Amino acid sequence: MVYKFRIISDEVDDFIREIKIDSDASFYDLHEAILKCTGYKDDQMTSFFICDDDWEKEIEITLEDMGAGSSEEDTFVMKDTRLSELLEDEKQKLLYVFDPLAERVFFIELSEIITGKDLQHATCSRKEGNPPQQVIDFDEQMKKMDSSLDLDENFYGDQEYDMDDFDPDGYDIGSGGNPYDEDKY
Repeated sequence: MVYKFRIISDEVDDFIREIKIDSDASFYDLHEAILKCTGYKDDQMTSFFICDDDWEKEIEITLEDMGAGSSEEDTFVMKDTRLSELLEDEKQKLLYVFDPLAERVFFIELSEIITGKDLQHATCSRKEGNPPQQVIDFDEQMKKMDSSLDLDENFYGDQEYDMDDFDPDGYDIGSGGNPYDEDKY
């Protein structure tokens, strides 16, 4: 069988990739196909997540076994997990975390299952738009944010005020008494 995946991003409106891959291929093969069709480097600790219909994460498939899960939980590693082990229905949803530090993802849907066919290698059958930048440079982002802020003297409000607005008599300052004294009420 051949799985056809549609990949989109919430960062770039016109970005779409469609990948056809054999159902017996591994999640690592799909990972490599995504990197190839986006031009991304293979230098991030990426993960796939099988999701429910509301894109809530259910099962994680990691690039490497980090040994962080409990012994009772199944650990899925990309190279050891066939697509057909976890994917069996059209419209199944996945997330592909391509920038783990900023938690940026691609939204993937198993858009079609083609029976009676096999593929030797994954192919990108549709390529529209440019992918988002692979990783965010936080220093660069901070520089952009700092330069876009206009912190003039009026940033915190009106700098002109009347000292009479701060009349100490109005605040009962210096009386030294208990503000909850029952005799006052």
